[in-house]
Amino acid sequence: MTTKPDAWHAWGPWLAERTGELKIGIAFLTRLRFAGEAPIAGAGLAQAVWAFPIAGILVGIIGAVVYGLAHRIGLPAWPAAALSVAATLAATGCLHEDGLADTADSFGGGATPERKLEIMRDSRIGTFALCALVMSLLIRTSALASLDEPAAVAAALIAAHAAARATMPLLMFFVPPARRDGLSFAAGRPSSERVAVAAVLGVLFLAGSLGVRRAIEATIVLLIVVALMARLTLLQIGGQTGDVVGALEQLSELVVLLVALR
Repeated sequence: MTTKPDAWHAWGPWLAERTGELKIGIAFLTRLRFAGEAPIAGAGLAQAVWAFPIAGILVGIIGAVVYGLAHRIGLPAWPAAALSVAATLAATGCLHEDGLADTADSFGGGATPERKLEIMRDSRIGTFALCALVMSLLIRTSALASLDEPAAVAAALIAAHAAARATMPLLMFFVPPARRDGLSFAAGRPSSERVAVAAVLGVLFLAGSLGVRRAIEATIVLLIVVALMARLTLLQIGGQTGDVVGALEQLSELVVLLVALR
């Protein structure tokens, strides 16, 4: 007869590994930290990609809570939406916004793949980056303000942040790293099983937040965005980088918020 200790002996190590990967995913994509966490290594990050959508849910909840509080004290939709977006920026440390800015400057300002990669590592911000960031913030804020009701805003935020982070492992899986150094190269190609789990979680969170019809619409558009980004980055620099993956998250987030308005 199987005992409870025997069952834990069988499942305990597996659960411990998944818990560790979940912590890595959350720690990498957000400013949330855990006691006694180890430094994030490249291979560990690749194993944690399945948890990226869960990290996105936490970011979406933070934004939703801030919007709800702002709405509760009587702020109009636009200021409440701006505060909500600001809260998500604080929660992630502008990680993906940095990727969007670097990618925009790189693809827009470089003449050769080598120069584009050089620009991508330049900490200075250019015209392309500034315009991309302004448009991203403006579209996100206006989309949330247009939804107006806290419940609708919460659903859109959770769906957008979860699904957008589910697209990141897809690009990492299908497009090789553009460099022979850096975090993207160190992480390597995630396994198909972990990428599939992230994708399934993203679709489930979309359906649970926006309904089946809108989830299908968003999924189709997100797949198109991933394919276009994969094609573009191969043409521009011959592969993906962490900045490109971050830019994809931003574009995916915008897509889901716009679908939520339909």
